[in-house]
Amino acid sequence: MLEVRALTTAYQGLTAISDVSLDVREGEIVLVAGANGAGKSTLLKSITGMERAQAGTVSFLGARIERMPAHRITAAGIAFVPENRRLFPRLSVRDTLRLGSYLHRRDPQRDAPLGVVFDIFPRLAERLDQRAETLSGGEQQMLAIGRALMTRPRLLLLDEPSQGIMPKLVSEILGAVEKIRAGGVSIILVEQRIKQSIKVSDRYYLLKNGAVVSSGSADNMEGSGDLEAAYLS
Repeated sequence: MLEVRALTTAYQGLTAISDVSLDVREGEIVLVAGANGAGKSTLLKSITGMERAQAGTVSFLGARIERMPAHRITAAGIAFVPENRRLFPRLSVRDTLRLGSYLHRRDPQRDAPLGVVFDIFPRLAERLDQRAETLSGGEQQMLAIGRALMTRPRLLLLDEPSQGIMPKLVSEILGAVEKIRAGGVSIILVEQRIKQSIKVSDRYYLLKNGAVVSSGSADNMEGSGDLEAAYLS
């Protein structure tokens, strides 16, 4: 589904990711792990057109997308939920979700994905008229993911979905990730909660200093000496 080859992105002359390659297959959850500053968010932004890579290629469903603007990448079927959610605080839950379906605004079935969103996050259906700023951290994360699902993605990129939410809701969020995959959406998951994330993931890539240092089956991740080295160095 997704092929990233030798991707390199730099900011003001400083390389954030270097020669990164990864694959995502249909129906997979792929975990991208690494310490703070390893380049995880830059990788997601480079895939989705939020940052422009200096070298390398990105192919999605057989088409090259690394030079596409971000809105066209979204229209092609890749949705991105950024770190810290980036919601409009005074917008209601209802309007936030409709904002996610803007690319389909001329479609009579524009609101069709709402059923999927409410099935995964029934709490959002109870809070349609509340402003985003009045929701808890966990509810805001649900809303950010729901907004992304309204774009009708084939591939969903999640950047630290458990950040800033109560520990008891982390399992609920990661459970929602599994439900989204069951609905036919492949996922790249960037997450610091490694032990919980491994349980829902098929494969992993471990980044250190902007480069992939280890990859393989998620079942084998904890046994990798690279994991400890990447986080403790």
